[in-house]
Amino acid sequence: MRRDADPFATPPEQRDPARRLRGRLTSPVTVWTAGGPDAPAGLTVSSIMVAEGAPPCVAGIINPVSDLWDALRETRAFVVHVLERGQRDLAERFAGRTPSPGGLFRDVVVEHGEWGPVLTVVGNRARCRVTATQQIGYHELVLGTIEGVDTTIFEDPLAYFLGRYRSLTPRGDF
Repeated sequence: MRRDADPFATPPEQRDPARRLRGRLTSPVTVWTAGGPDAPAGLTVSSIMVAEGAPPCVAGIINPVSDLWDALRETRAFVVHVLERGQRDLAERFAGRTPSPGGLFRDVVVEHGEWGPVLTVVGNRARCRVTATQQIGYHELVLGTIEGVDTTIFEDPLAYFLGRYRSLTPRGDF
C-alpha cells in the first residue's frame, strides 16, 4: 500500500462509474469559505468552473451535509481560495482528511469580511455572491457571481488527479 493511501477508501474497482470518470479529470484544488466570525465554515472543493462574462461567474459542487453548505445558504456569500503546491496541508484540513483539533480555522490566519473568512496565506482568491443552487446527483451545484478577485504570482498550482494531490511541475508527486 502507498504511504499516502487511505486505508478506508473504496477500492477503485468498486467505485461508482461516474466517480471513476471524475477521478480521471485533473482538477484545481480550492478551499471555499463562508460564514461569519462566530460560525466560519470551509471545504476543499475540486469540482469547480469559472466562466468569464459580465458578470463573471463561478460554479462548484458542494456536499449538502457540510457546514459550508449551511453557511452558504445562510449568508449567500463565499470566498474561493486557489491553492498552490505548498498548501496541501490546507487542502487536507478542509477536506477533513487530517485532524483539526479546535476546528478547521484554528491556527489559520483569517480576515473576516463581507463574503466570509479570507485565508490570508492564500493569495489567489475570488469573493462571490450566491446566485443559484441546484441539486445534482448527491450534491448541490452552487452558482455564484464573482464580485472581486485577488491574484498573485502563481507558478505551481495544487491539482487533484486519481484521488491524489499532485503538482503540475516536473518535480513529481508528493
